[in-house]
Amino acid sequence: MIVSELTVSSSTGVLLGGRYRLLEEIGRGSMGTVHRARDEDLGRDVAVKLISNPLVDADDLRRDKDEVKVLARLNHPSLVTLFDAGSVLLDTHRPQIYLVMELILGPDLRDRLSRGPLPPLDVGQIGYDMADALAYVHENGVIHRDVKPANIMMLDYRNESARVRAKLTDFGIAVMVKAPQAGDGTFVGTAAYVSPEQAKGEPLGPPSDIYSLGLVLLECITGVVSYPGDPLPSALARLLRAPDIPARLDPRWIRLLNSMTATDPDARPSARETAMALHEITVSGEGPNPAEPLILPPDEVGRMEAVRRYQILDTPPDGAFDRITALAARLFAVPIAIVSVVDHDRIWFKSHHGVEISQVDRDPGLCASAILQDDPWIIQDAMADPRALSNPLVAGEFGLQFYAGVPLRTSDGYNLGTLCILDRQPRTLSDHELITLEDLAAIVMHDLEQRLESRRTA
Repeated sequence: MIVSELTVSSSTGVLLGGRYRLLEEIGRGSMGTVHRARDEDLGRDVAVKLISNPLVDADDLRRDKDEVKVLARLNHPSLVTLFDAGSVLLDTHRPQIYLVMELILGPDLRDRLSRGPLPPLDVGQIGYDMADALAYVHENGVIHRDVKPANIMMLDYRNESARVRAKLTDFGIAVMVKAPQAGDGTFVGTAAYVSPEQAKGEPLGPPSDIYSLGLVLLECITGVVSYPGDPLPSALARLLRAPDIPARLDPRWIRLLNSMTATDPDARPSARETAMALHEITVSGEGPNPAEPLILPPDEVGRMEAVRRYQILDTPPDGAFDRITALAARLFAVPIAIVSVVDHDRIWFKSHHGVEISQVDRDPGLCASAILQDDPWIIQDAMADPRALSNPLVAGEFGLQFYAGVPLRTSDGYNLGTLCILDRQPRTLSDHELITLEDLAAIVMHDLEQRLESRRTA
């Protein structure tokens, strides 16, 4: 973590921290400006946010650098990653904080809402991503404090999936801004989206982020800001009245939004509970291509916590697993072998021998079915097996006809994903071959357990 000071008189072209060359401005808000920048050490473009107000001084930043490191270690597919932070001195010798973040090329939710409300299915998908991200950061002891449309980036993974995806940004503000003191009449956040406890300048907990997310989702559905106007009247309005939730909405949306925007923080659901509620709404929602309800493991919340514990989501390909899949392909004389991890909405192929696909939607992925039981899941002839007939890999050009997957089971009983082998021809799997496949899956899990233990003892 680099915490640096230098004097600047203009932004564009300045080299921050000895490595980040500021380029054009790409965004502006109440907290400052965002620039595209070039990381000259790594040869990549990043986003640099210059915070306009002297929220902390250089000494504060140095004292808080351990907390900044915590933020930089956060790794979740629905978070914009914070890489670095530092400070610069303006001509007035006033310290100005900068944050270095992952560069997302796409509009934010505020821009999207300027064109009107979103379909409920899209709102549910965006809300799920945000709630899942908040659950992760809350579990790591961080509160965002400024959940609003401008801090939600819309993006496109450029695959065939029509699923809307989003990432939450500006987590640096959670550390860079000094927490308000109870009763001092100040708050950190954006007035239209602050929680009642923020408006009163009270200490904040995770429920404050849930309230703000509730207001964002309500605006996405209705196209109307619940508490518009100047900052002070807007902030105080929520102390006098609840947000207007239209009676025409689906009863499930009404129940969820009412609970998320409850005045009492203790009455609000947790981020994890919010994510699961949004998942249920989304998979059964109406849309041009309505999703079939996913069949989830009995403790999907616990399983997803286990998946995140191993820190293998949205990470680069793994060379160690490549050896295992190559070995599996040779041993079983199959063209394809995969180490998969089942995420909440898709299946990541951490190693994919014989196929270029690195991820697929969770539903109707075969690996998502394989983790529902503890025993191997084997389809000997997909064209005759009702469990696989509707799968696009079977019915489409891929022509899958054989699948055998062994769950990757953690020491505390959760299935992360599978080690699986696939063929375009029907075939059987002998008892001896099945034992061999199970042994290879055990090697994968042993490797993951060793990595986890190494991080714990580091």
